[in-house]
Amino acid sequence: MIEHFFSCPHCWEEISMLLDPSVSTTYIEDCEVCCNPIELHVRFEAGELVQFDATSIEQ
Repeated sequence: MIEHFFSCPHCWEEISMLLDPSVSTTYIEDCEVCCNPIELHVRFEAGELVQFDATSIEQ
């Protein structure tokens, strides 16, 4: 698992997520600070993180 830090697109606080380098996917996680949902697009190549996008999901 790789810890990745980024800013929440809702509250702009820095948060972290544990990412599995064997899985490139899109999924939804809640911000650990403001609890709003974030859509994450994650792509790994040869165990290296090559794409990470965090997009707000409007409620």
